[in-house]
Amino acid sequence: MATGIPGLTALWQRFDDWLAEHAPGDHASLQPGCPDGEIKRLEDGLGLSIHEDLRTTLALHNGVTGRRASTEPGAFLLGYSLLDVDGILDAHGGLVSMVEDAFEEGEEDLVIGRIADRQWVPLARNLSGDLLFVDHRHHHSGEIGEMSFGDPEYRMLWPRMDLMLLALCDSLENGIPVTSVPRVPVLHEGRMLEWHVRPSSVRPPAEDV
Repeated sequence: MATGIPGLTALWQRFDDWLAEHAPGDHASLQPGCPDGEIKRLEDGLGLSIHEDLRTTLALHNGVTGRRASTEPGAFLLGYSLLDVDGILDAHGGLVSMVEDAFEEGEEDLVIGRIADRQWVPLARNLSGDLLFVDHRHHHSGEIGEMSFGDPEYRMLWPRMDLMLLALCDSLENGIPVTSVPRVPVLHEGRMLEWHVRPSSVRPPAEDV
């Protein structure tokens, strides 16, 4: 069914092009896509077939260069760094451990599907360990969620990755806040993108700080 929304590859290219022009440090952090063999290794490690949106993303970019400090570029997805195959497996292992601990402690109702789930496949991670993930549960397939440690429940940010990229591109180009906790893009030193929390009524354009 036609939706009028460009395909995911085209949206990633639009996003990449903006980074190349405005945030060269972030653009330089992007890694080449991974081969099919790496996708198989990922799926074997996860124990599930990954969503097509994640497959497309990994074929374009297998994560970003490792980031060790907030002054380094690469956290252009709302302050999160795109993960490579090894990073996805590592972050997913952390979620699985949380699920297993919850069963052992009889707290599965407080954890599973709320702050951790075996069928959440991490997409990006910040320096605090919080995650953006692609939901693989049957009734939530393809949703983009945000899990922050200390929060009692995850946030569903977008129902599909193409809608995420479309919103992010519109935000970069027009300074429009995104997500229910309004975040706006701000360029830092003309080389990397930051996302600042602002009141939803404020819509400043991206600018150097």
